[in-house]
Amino acid sequence: MNTKTLCLANLSTQDASGYEIKKLSQEGIFSHFVDASFGSIYPALSRMEQEGLVSVREEFQSGKPPSKIYSITELGRDEFATSLSAPIKDDVHKSEFLLIAMFAPIVPRHAVAKALQMQKDYYRRELENIAEHNSGEGDCPDSPGADWVASYGQRVLQNALDYLRENSDRLLEIAGSEMTEQMAEAAE
Repeated sequence: MNTKTLCLANLSTQDASGYEIKKLSQEGIFSHFVDASFGSIYPALSRMEQEGLVSVREEFQSGKPPSKIYSITELGRDEFATSLSAPIKDDVHKSEFLLIAMFAPIVPRHAVAKALQMQKDYYRRELENIAEHNSGEGDCPDSPGADWVASYGQRVLQNALDYLRENSDRLLEIAGSEMTEQMAEAAE
């Protein structure tokens, strides 16, 4: 999925500035789908305006430059639906935690324990975000598709958290097991 599709997804739920699109793409409901930077969002919005996929209006604020607010057009909604019908790429999952776990035998036990705790805390925070959506307090649109995605995310995260709870001891048992005496001293 590209930046154009991500912008259209944002605008299909609400009118927004480029900054608001970026924020929702980094911290909000769209943060789980695609990475996008200001350097890619603003050019995409400009091209989409030229193509008639979005319209733009200026909102004036006292003491600040006007803010450009983008809205999706009917043509933009059609383009968005078409882009969602294209074949998808495989999901990409990258995790520093899993790299630490893979090499746990050469990592000090306390560092592995800290990484485990941080990963569990991350899963708990994400589960709280989903619970916020389910309570209607979050920034996610209220729709059957959004509810399905929230349930899917909840299941994946809960299973990952349960796995860590049930198997942390196994990882901690091997942590540092291949560290040389010199490495162990340096780690402490």
